[in-house]
Amino acid sequence: MNKLLLIIEKSKGELFGRVHYEDDLIIDSARSIESLERKMRKLLQQFHNVDTKTIAFEHAYDITALFDKFGYLKITSIAKKAEINPALLRQYASGVKYPSPKQAKKLEDAIHEIGKELTHVAVYAG
Repeated sequence: MNKLLLIIEKSKGELFGRVHYEDDLIIDSARSIESLERKMRKLLQQFHNVDTKTIAFEHAYDITALFDKFGYLKITSIAKKAEINPALLRQYASGVKYPSPKQAKKLEDAIHEIGKELTHVAVYAG
């Protein structure tokens, strides 16, 4: 399986995606991630004759697309865990401001830490 990084961004209610393949940058937009993946597969097949059954996408999100996709994440909790001002993270999430690579890494690490914590949760059924 050929893994390709699909970078997903959100602007004005639409998702934009890009994939680097060989020396080309392939860009398209869609209303959903599934639709964006279908379009990318079609473009890869058209321009590079790629067997789309051999493609698996790994997703990387900008902050706006991240909080849209994972709406159950609480901005205040993520900000606290990442030691980032919650108001600043709200600006990142709304697209008003953009995080530096260092800030983005802090957010990514905080989300991964929360994920690890959740894998150890047991739910008692009384």
